[in-house]
Amino acid sequence: MFAAINYIGLRIGKLRLEGIKTLLLLILASTSYTNAQVNKSPISTKDNSPPTKKADSIASQKDLADIFNGLIKKPVKTGPDSSLEKPGKLFFSLAPAAGYTLEGGPTATVIMNASFYTNNPATTNLSVFTFGVQYSIDKQFILPVISNIWSKDNRFDWLGDWRYYSYPSKIYGLGSDNSLSSVDQVYYSYLKVYQEVLRHFSSNYYAGVGYNLDDHYSIIDYGDATNFQQYNKGITKTVSSGPVIHLMYDNRTNINNPKDALLASIIYRTNFTFLGSDKNWQYLLVEIRKYFKLSSHDVLAFWSWNEFTNGQAPYFDLPSNQWDTYSNTGRGYIQGFYRGTNLVYLEGEYRFGITRNGLFGGVVFVNAGSATQWPSNKFEYIDPGEGVGLRVKFNKYSDVNLCVDYAVGLFGSRGLFFNLGEVF
Repeated sequence: MFAAINYIGLRIGKLRLEGIKTLLLLILASTSYTNAQVNKSPISTKDNSPPTKKADSIASQKDLADIFNGLIKKPVKTGPDSSLEKPGKLFFSLAPAAGYTLEGGPTATVIMNASFYTNNPATTNLSVFTFGVQYSIDKQFILPVISNIWSKDNRFDWLGDWRYYSYPSKIYGLGSDNSLSSVDQVYYSYLKVYQEVLRHFSSNYYAGVGYNLDDHYSIIDYGDATNFQQYNKGITKTVSSGPVIHLMYDNRTNINNPKDALLASIIYRTNFTFLGSDKNWQYLLVEIRKYFKLSSHDVLAFWSWNEFTNGQAPYFDLPSNQWDTYSNTGRGYIQGFYRGTNLVYLEGEYRFGITRNGLFGGVVFVNAGSATQWPSNKFEYIDPGEGVGLRVKFNKYSDVNLCVDYAVGLFGSRGLFFNLGEVF
């Protein structure tokens, strides 16, 4: 609703192509625990079909480990293995890759996804722990650790987002009518510590509290082509620190690849000087994800991501495309192309199967984002994007896909985008 209200009357902004984001995937490792058939799917906790049918469903699927095992002629178990659904058992996916990005040039990346149950899969959601390391030829170094851990019977949900950046990069100024030809080279280090705990209180409703820290330091600006210096005023270090209140509805049983589910989340954050913030300011995030399961392989998904600030937030803490949790908003544009005191974003994606064994799938998607202009603080432009993607089953037990998407923006802006797990 926030996005619909703010988009009325907006006009399309301009963008000139200056780079193409390409990605060459080199898969050096695959999944474990994929050489066994199981007599019950550990993922479909709300599926009422007989256990034997679930076993047939999983056994008939293929993932990259099956292909790898076939190439090296590794024997595969044929008997049931119910240990896969025991609490604490890991469904492990590892994806080293080499590629090229608009943000950092040639890049080496390793992404690990560890999925597991902390208790009975029939009553407890799948927990997911994601760890990654990225280093580029432009000397960008990123170390993210992201977790979503469910306790017994989904009583508590522990959410963590800890990461470190050493980040020479480009910025394009505030607003949505930016150009890739008007850019500042900047450098900063960034420490991010987000930790929350949510308590179940009714049906699929949760409420909780947490703490957020954003510490940007050693900030250096090598140009003056944008309005960065006008806003930042020569500051070389910024700190935002404060508590958060989080309300959430979430009936997803597997966040790696939701099928028929709804997530609605509201996060309110207040940054206080007595907790170390440079200034007192507030932040509101409203997020909605809706998934419609059309068939066993087809899903229609929608995503709305909306951020609002009050008070003067530090420049690098302002809402910006591809600075969401998994850096996925605004496919078709370089990271940070549109940034402002407020941001609204909408995306729709159709996911479909290509092969009956589930190994290959595809997606088509459209999106549109807008950030407020500065200093007017008004929405005036929209940056739309669209694209297609390939999905390769990386781990059939945790339902993790390897995602490669090709997206285009305005005036020929385009690129390839890589994910381990669905984009949203």
